[in-house]
Amino acid sequence: MGVSGSGKSHVGRLLARRLGADFIDGDDHHSAANVAKMARGIPLTDDDRRGWLDTLAGRFADYRRRDASVVIACSALKARYRGRLRRGDPELRILYLGGERALLRERLGSRRGHFFKGDAMLASQLADLEPPGPDEARVANIAESPEAIVEAFVAALGQG
Repeated sequence: MGVSGSGKSHVGRLLARRLGADFIDGDDHHSAANVAKMARGIPLTDDDRRGWLDTLAGRFADYRRRDASVVIACSALKARYRGRLRRGDPELRILYLGGERALLRERLGSRRGHFFKGDAMLASQLADLEPPGPDEARVANIAESPEAIVEAFVAALGQG
């Protein structure tokens, strides 16, 4: 989890590969209306995110029922969003990718072809962000290499 530009998709793919799990990019499950809104530079509201979070919680529940592993990249900015995701799997383990605004802006500036647009949207996500504490998530600094972040998280999961 983390704001746009934190590396959720890249780290998530590496983590899934390392764990032998499936990977799902939460961005692929936004409604067409949400994608269009973000493409216009308009931040999403809690109401906009509700159905999206329920869809992802359903994915977690499906994998749990099948006793299969999945890594899902999702912003999960607020504690209540993470709670909503945990409805799908109460044992959900979260990796929070946090970092400095300047690094996030740099990364977003180098992106091409992504619907997330504008500094105003990053500012909105940072304003909405309720960083999880160590009791809720494993915290990683995005200044570290993605590989180092993955290895530290795998070790924290006790699977290293």
